[in-house]
Order: sequence, then C-alpha cells, then structure tokens
Amino acid sequence: MADLPQKPGTLRPTVNPVGGTEDASSQALNEALGSSFVLVRLLGVVLVAAFVFSCVFTVNPNEVAVVLRFGKPVGTGPDQILRQGLHWALPYPIEEIVRIRSGEAKTVSATNGWYAVTPEMEANRTGPSPNPSLTPGADGYTLTSDGNIIHVRATMTYRITDPVTYTFGFTNVTDLLANTLNNALCRTSGSYTADAAVYKDVEGFRSAVRTELSRQLEQGRYGVSMESLTVEVAAPGYVKEAFDAVQNAAQTLSKTVSDAKGLADERRLKAEGEAKALVQSALSVSNRLVVAMAAEAQYFRDLQPSYRSAPALLLSRLRIEALSHILTNAPDKFFIPERNDGRPRELRLQLNREPLAPVRRDPSASAGAQ
Repeated sequence: MADLPQKPGTLRPTVNPVGGTEDASSQALNEALGSSFVLVRLLGVVLVAAFVFSCVFTVNPNEVAVVLRFGKPVGTGPDQILRQGLHWALPYPIEEIVRIRSGEAKTVSATNGWYAVTPEMEANRTGPSPNPSLTPGADGYTLTSDGNIIHVRATMTYRITDPVTYTFGFTNVTDLLANTLNNALCRTSGSYTADAAVYKDVEGFRSAVRTELSRQLEQGRYGVSMESLTVEVAAPGYVKEAFDAVQNAAQTLSKTVSDAKGLADERRLKAEGEAKALVQSALSVSNRLVVAMAAEAQYFRDLQPSYRSAPALLLSRLRIEALSHILTNAPDKFFIPERNDGRPRELRLQLNREPLAPVRRDPSASAGAQ
C-alpha cells in the first residue's frame, strides 16, 4: 500500500515487526490448552472410575438385596433377589438398593389375650393380684366354646423365605403377623372348653393353635416360615385357685393310678414267677415219681420169673427186704420175746422225738443185685 500524504504538523506512527512475539504467545497458549486438556481427561477418567465404583456394592452373609429401579424391583422371580457377593447397580435416584436380613430368626408375640403384666412380673414369672373382674383396656382374654374366658398368649419364631413379598408386599409385616397370631389364638379358643384348654388337653390346644397358624400363614402368603411356637394358657386370676385345685387333684389321681398299676404289675410278675417255680417243681417231682414208679415196675417185672418158679421163697425174701427197710429207718428198735405162758406182754413207750425222714429204697440197685 502506498504511503498517504501527511499534513504538516502530524506524527507518523512507527510500525515495528511483531511476528516473533505472536509465535511465543501462541506456543504458550497451546501448551496451556494442552495441559488443561490432559487435566480434563484425567478428571474424566477419575469421574468415570468413581462412577463405576459407586455402582458396585456388596451383599453380606445372612442377607439378600433387591435393586429398585424407579421404585420397582429389577428382574423377575428368583432373579430379583441378589445373594452374597459383589453386584452392580446405578446410583440413586435411578436405582436403590434394599437390604433384607434373611438368615436370622425373627420373633413376634401375640398378647391380646393375656392379662396386663409389668416387665418386673415377667422377670419374676408372676402375675397380677386376682381381681373379681378384668381391667378394661388392659387385660386381654379369649372366649371358649362353653362361654368362659381364658388368658392365652403365644410367641412365634420365623424366618423370611420370600424377601420380595416380605418387604414390598405389605406395609408392616410384623404387626400383620402379630394380628394373625392373635386371630389363631381366638379361633382355637372358640373350639375348646375352658377346662380342656387350661389343664385337660393343653398339648392338644397348643397343637391346634399351631395348625391354625400354619393354615393362616399359608393362606396369607407373607413370605415367612414358622420355626417354633410357644403357647401359654392360664385361667382368670379369681378362679385360678379352683383350676389349680382341679389340676392338682387330676395329677394326684394320675400318680395314684400309676402307682397302683406299678404295684399291680409287680405283684403280677411276682405271682407269675412263683407260679412258674411251682409248676417247675411239680414237673420235677412228677418226673422223679414217674422214674421211680417205672423202676418199681421194672423191678417187679424182673422178679416175676422167680415168683413163678418159687413163690414162697420170693415172698420170704420180700418180707425180709421189707423188714430190713423198716428197721433201717427206725431210730429205735425193741425186740420183745414171747412169754413162756403165752400171755402178751404190756409195752409202754415214750414218744418224745421227731421222726426221721425215711430212706427210700433204690429198686434198680435191688434188681441189679439179683
């Protein structure tokens, strides 16, 4: 461009070359922008890593977890329940993690049918003083089938079997289970008489409560399973002494009957033993007599040929053997000679000793000797 003419008295600006300064500034700006981009990239990596790590969570033992996406469980069926280990979920408020303690046993009690007690009474296992009437709003009771009232309470131990239903299916499952337990107690009491529930059939009453509670839990589908159930039954305070007296009488009767049965069994076993011993002894004596009689019969059969050949001689011999047997068993022997005049002699004996046991003759020995 041609230089313009200048007026007199005006100054002309001096134009200096600036190429070197612009290059240095651009280089510095580029370096600053490069460093900023590196920091931005590093910050982005850190943010992405933090985001990823924030989405990872751990499910501890004895618990399960359910991921809610905008308030609804993620997955269907068993896939909704996350077990022990590492899992991934989007951060809140997109997804929310709900942890449920499923391994531990929980308890719920029903006390609507029990009289009012204090913690000190519970610790000492005592009840309130007997009153002729119940205290409204404090004492609970249930009606029996015969129109009487009894006090009943129960404690159930349960475990969670369906965490999704247990947590999201109901507003307050604990209160619902307590009401279900109270309902089971009332329904069972209505099918039993007071004396049967209190002392005649206590175990049957408890079993009926368990059956009714199991039915209602299955029907309600609360997502729990019953582990154990304890049921306590008591009579009203002002008639408790009468119930206790009847129960004590029943226990005394049971003990007396049991003792009588035990004594009868003992006597029966003893009598059976004695009878068996007598039978065995009789059989033994019978066997000995049979053997002895058989030996006697054999002895006489063996003597039969001798009798046929010489009857007088055999009779004399038998007489001698009989006298020998008699004299052998006689403790005292007296020989009285005949008088010369043929008149009988007078004999006086003092019998002051116990007779000795006779010695039986062994027929086999005599037969063998012949």
